[in-house]
Amino acid sequence: MTGIYINVIGFIISASVIVYGGTKLSIYGDKIADFTGLGKAWVGLVLMSSVTSLPELITGLSAVTIVDAPDLAAGDILGSCVFNLLILSVLDVQVKKPLLSVVKSGHIVAAILGIILLAIVGVAIYLSGATPNLLWINSFTFILIGAYFLSVWGIFKYENDAQKLEPTKVISHNKSELKSAIVGYILHAMVVIAAAIFLPYFGDHIAAYSGMEASFFGTLFIAAATSLPELVVSLSALRIGSLDMAVGNLLGSNIFNMFILGIDDVFYTKGSLFSNISQAHLLSVLVTIIMSAVVGLGLIFKPTKKHFLMFSFDTLVIIILYISLMIYLYLH
Repeated sequence: MTGIYINVIGFIISASVIVYGGTKLSIYGDKIADFTGLGKAWVGLVLMSSVTSLPELITGLSAVTIVDAPDLAAGDILGSCVFNLLILSVLDVQVKKPLLSVVKSGHIVAAILGIILLAIVGVAIYLSGATPNLLWINSFTFILIGAYFLSVWGIFKYENDAQKLEPTKVISHNKSELKSAIVGYILHAMVVIAAAIFLPYFGDHIAAYSGMEASFFGTLFIAAATSLPELVVSLSALRIGSLDMAVGNLLGSNIFNMFILGIDDVFYTKGSLFSNISQAHLLSVLVTIIMSAVVGLGLIFKPTKKHFLMFSFDTLVIIILYISLMIYLYLH
């Protein structure tokens, strides 16, 4: 039993370090947005999301290259996506009006692009047995990676056009302040990466001791741990009044996560990653697509009142979908 306690303690310590690093990232990210005039939404969608998703990247690479646990890698990525959208419900409780009614409608671009990338992953999993590989890499991986870069270009173009219509005010600063913010951002990003390296090792051993399926454990526990930066950054952004950065971070992270899944396939040299993971992940893909669509509808219709306790209808649906998915994965 000593082994399980050591792994649990290691898991908790790694997660705690990620929380610390993620808290600092939001502060420095907000300063960079103010000093450069890039805008909160853009910083959240690109700069923040790519860094807060680094735990998923490191965890996935460790899972497929060191631990040889492809299901853990896929569960982490897809579970992180549903957990990121669940965080929207957490944020919704913290504001008086429905969350999606007080942020920019432009976030729908990221939501739609996320759905497209998820659909590619779903097809790759479903057709994994009939899809030809290039060396060991699934053909759909190349489509996925290409679609990711097109998505980044599309987001950049959209945000650039939006900036021309509504220029962001640049806060007065000197070069040393901007340099300090960038250095602080990089240093704490490295802290997050260092802690994330150990998560799959502890997670895989905990799953083995507990008897849980790797797909379920990865989707629930590993994903929750590696999504802690998104949670902490989003809550910190909320406290400093940067709601657009918080929402942009979460939707941008889901886009980056799909890119990570493609990278995991490239590094998993024992065959196509999509051919070596459980078909149960298809349900995670479907649920994430539905959750993303609910977010998109919320951004379009912008509900003005909360009717269910402290939640608006859209974020309540997200909670129900998340809980239902976890129950299904646990029972199967």
